[in-house]
Amino acid sequence: MVKARKYVVKRHFDGLPKREDFEIVEYELPPIQNGEILVKAEWVSVDPYLRAYNQRFPAPYDQFSYQVGLVENSKDPRFPVGTRVVSHKGWCDYCVINANVFRSPADIVYKLPDLKGLSNSLGVGAVGLTGVTAYFGFLEICKPKAGETVVVTGAAGAVGSLVGQIAKIKGCRVIGFAGSDDKVNWLEKDLGFDKAFNYKTVDVQKVLKEAAPKGIDCYFDNVGGEISSIIISQMNDFGRVSVCGSISAYNDDVSKLPKAPILQLAIVSKQLKIEGFLAPRWRDRWSEAFVDLSKWIKSGELKSREHVTEGFDNIFDAFIGMLNGENTGKAVVKI
Repeated sequence: MVKARKYVVKRHFDGLPKREDFEIVEYELPPIQNGEILVKAEWVSVDPYLRAYNQRFPAPYDQFSYQVGLVENSKDPRFPVGTRVVSHKGWCDYCVINANVFRSPADIVYKLPDLKGLSNSLGVGAVGLTGVTAYFGFLEICKPKAGETVVVTGAAGAVGSLVGQIAKIKGCRVIGFAGSDDKVNWLEKDLGFDKAFNYKTVDVQKVLKEAAPKGIDCYFDNVGGEISSIIISQMNDFGRVSVCGSISAYNDDVSKLPKAPILQLAIVSKQLKIEGFLAPRWRDRWSEAFVDLSKWIKSGELKSREHVTEGFDNIFDAFIGMLNGENTGKAVVKI
């Protein structure tokens, strides 16, 4: 018998998640059956969507998220012992997976892509859900053209930092907004953004007009709120907006969400396209993205910075730190 630990969400979050909202449960895993694999977690992801999806499930529930793990025992010939897999089994140190059972995207399991010698942690980051979110969410919805101006909010986060770099690879001019001067410097000096701003200390409308005097063609929206309304109001005719998230309001009371200037005038007069998305839409094409993302990282065209926390007992701290914007790049936990 294998002793395992997992984080269970005991109650729905009220505002910022609290440690007492979780319980670490120790239990024994039963022997694996035909078609099952025993996986030891090596890397666990913490992401904004874990907060956003909290109300969707009745509590208590096991805290889901993506993880990279090593197969330690197998009764599925597709996943022999020693194989590394990516699954959505979340905040646990061991789990049993049956790849033949697929009731929802939460049951996804696949072999870790060939990372060409790069860190396996990229399997929950730039060559995992984070990467495909940036890749398809930007390229398929915004369909950028060389020479166009792209704005990214949450630009120093896991997804935003990749979107900005992909835009540069595609020949675009890129403007990013982030929440600290250090992040702004990283975006401009290390990642090659043409301009970046600390949204907390600038007049967003003013700096945008100066940085993009000819208007904005594509906007990748990670945050929502008033800043998004300002950006959308300065877009060009037939501009495209890819809505990835609204992290600015994830911890707010859903019955009292903040108000922002209306968008309809800009949407109609400029004939804008605004589209939300979830990355599993392109699940059958993820391998395409993995090939390009790995190639760009190996060539140095794409830099994937990670904010690494160590230890199973510190997953909650990593989660809260990420929600508070303490990470630059992808927040991951080494188990």
